[in-house]
Amino acid sequence: MNTGIDLQASFIESLKQLGLSSGVAKALWIPLPSFLMIIGATVGVLVVVWLERKISAAAQQRIGPEYAGPLGVLQPVADGIKLVFKEDIIPAKADPWLFTLGPVLVVLPVFLSYLIVPFGQNLIITDLNVGIFLWIALSSIAPIGLLMSGYASNNKYSLIGGLRAAAQSISYEIPLAFAVLAIVLMSNSLSTIDIVQQQAGYGILGWNIWRQPVGFVIFWIAALAECERLPFDLPEAEEEIVAGYQTEYAGMKFGLFYVASYVNLVLSALVFAVLYLGGWEFPVPLDKLAGWLGVSETSSWLQVITAALGITMTVLKAYFLIFIAVLMRWTVPRVRIDQLLDLGWKFLLPVSLVNLLLTAALKLAFPVAFGG
Repeated sequence: MNTGIDLQASFIESLKQLGLSSGVAKALWIPLPSFLMIIGATVGVLVVVWLERKISAAAQQRIGPEYAGPLGVLQPVADGIKLVFKEDIIPAKADPWLFTLGPVLVVLPVFLSYLIVPFGQNLIITDLNVGIFLWIALSSIAPIGLLMSGYASNNKYSLIGGLRAAAQSISYEIPLAFAVLAIVLMSNSLSTIDIVQQQAGYGILGWNIWRQPVGFVIFWIAALAECERLPFDLPEAEEEIVAGYQTEYAGMKFGLFYVASYVNLVLSALVFAVLYLGGWEFPVPLDKLAGWLGVSETSSWLQVITAALGITMTVLKAYFLIFIAVLMRWTVPRVRIDQLLDLGWKFLLPVSLVNLLLTAALKLAFPVAFGG
């Protein structure tokens, strides 16, 4: 069953019906997905910032933001406006070029990673055959920006924060890659579309979370460490190193770090939903449900409903994971730097390697269940 409408074909066909040539219609389509990606990611950040404030307030039995807009929903917008108009200060002895380039290197790869996130079979900007590894490759660029920012600030606290960020990212990148490799092994593909389709057909029972119970825990811990969320926020822990690599930053340069951390959290939750929670798939197989109701799979209105449900399911799964991440901020104590590195190198790395080898063995022994 085609699990969604083809937006590109529909958009181009609509413009051709208005009298535009095929070339002009395709040219108008090219910037649209990127624009929608940036708008969607930015709106996602505003929603997550508001949710973080509200969930944190509920966990601490206080009210949270409520004056800026109804229920305080405009508080993230107010924060953004404040950062835009704050003075942008560069320390006198800092390297101005590296100091400016650091935040850009942090935020740019995160936005580019949204290229491979699918919200439906045809609702994806680009279906690359190495999509999931592109995400891992892009995520490994951000620590360079953090290290660059810490070094260029000419501040010892900033340098320590940058070094910690690089060490933390390297420590958890490898277990995360091994966890993803186990999924790739079962799906026989690096495409995010193929990974979701491999989980389709049996509803919630076909999701990878049941076949990779260890892998999904490793992935989630590593993703939290990559996003520098508590209990792994040591590179910017206030009571340890002031604010880490952000210490000398102000205005919109600091805002870029702020945006990157939240965009990365939303991205990690979306990728988690794609890899382990069936992506856009509904808990009940919609094609079987349509067959039981006697509805044709080729019905245009059914395709529209399926596409809308696909987007809704992907977003709901992602925001459930974000809720868990925010709640963990107020329930789990921060680890020490030696505990963080020990967890990554001495525990997660060997466990993820064993999980990968076990997945390969199960794939050979039970090819039907494990994608042989």
